[in-house]
Amino acid sequence: MSIPTSELNFDRAAYYHEGKFPPAELGYKALMPQLIKATDAVARYDQMLKNMHNSEILLAPLRNQEAVISSRMEGTVSTMDEILKYEAEYDENQTDTTNTRSEVIETILYQRALKAAQDAMNSGQPLSQFLIRSAHQRLLSFGRGATKSPGEFKTEQNYLADRSKRNVLFVPISPEKLQEGMDRLFDYLNTDTDPPLIKAGISHVEFESLHPFKDGNGRIGRMIVTLFLWSSGVISAPHFYLSGYLEENKDEYIDTMRAVSERGDWTAWCIFFLTAVENQAIRNLEIAENIRNLYERMKQEFSDTLASKWSVSVLDFVFTNPVFRNNKFTSNSGIPTSSAAKFTRLLLDKKLLVEMESPSGRRPAMYAFEPLLELLRV
Repeated sequence: MSIPTSELNFDRAAYYHEGKFPPAELGYKALMPQLIKATDAVARYDQMLKNMHNSEILLAPLRNQEAVISSRMEGTVSTMDEILKYEAEYDENQTDTTNTRSEVIETILYQRALKAAQDAMNSGQPLSQFLIRSAHQRLLSFGRGATKSPGEFKTEQNYLADRSKRNVLFVPISPEKLQEGMDRLFDYLNTDTDPPLIKAGISHVEFESLHPFKDGNGRIGRMIVTLFLWSSGVISAPHFYLSGYLEENKDEYIDTMRAVSERGDWTAWCIFFLTAVENQAIRNLEIAENIRNLYERMKQEFSDTLASKWSVSVLDFVFTNPVFRNNKFTSNSGIPTSSAAKFTRLLLDKKLLVEMESPSGRRPAMYAFEPLLELLRV
């Protein structure tokens, strides 16, 4: 924070709940009805995902949607179309900081950090402090975040302030006590016997209260929720994101977290978190069903239009790459180049694809699968 500490107003500040994590007791009688509803909603959503023949068809769009919303909660505004156009232009090892808005870069970095963490855990890495620091390093690797100690825990006291940046709302744990706090947090995640959804909620508010990094704490904290629910078996794949509900209820989200430190009200926080899980699961189920229904409709359309053994391969490609250049289509889909070019023309004629950018010189055209984009824009 650039404003000197002497000029900050601490009158409304809540302070980290020293010595009160994990909570000694929770009001399970009050929690149980919402825990049951949240558990049921997540189970129904996850079962639908298990029935999809290719979960990446859903994972890729939802991961992009999460990147847009979670970044927007931190004041980084970009659109789904911008993210998908960037992905169509560059592979995941490339980063263009000269021709792209910084907000788009920051959102792309969140998406890549999330995917890299998912891939690492898929290959056997546990959810750990090392994995979280690696994700943070990737998140802040370019742009404004590059000067904010990517991958390193804070060494100076940080604060959460209101929009004026002068009224401090929350004072996280001090840097000197941070490592002990992080050790307690991961010990709780790994050994406590609370139900996983309760552990996800309690660990989330604890991570945000520790606020271990100079920047990016909100995005990393929401990422941990998904990774923990996946690693604990609540969801069968890392497809579940909470940022949509949290963004819509941001004031309540922040106030209920502060109440944990101000009044020790862990139960109210858990009820809020479980309500968020239930509502987001219902919404995600609706999005997933819409995507699945669109996929089933398009399966017949693509088959009729293309009249080829490659029709399902083409369909899967445009669902996982709803914006693409023709060269990526031919190189990544496994379809012969001559066939791919013909398929693109046929889909354009049927208006299943729209041309976003015309070919120019050696630069191939860019296309969009608009039916899917209409479901994903936020």
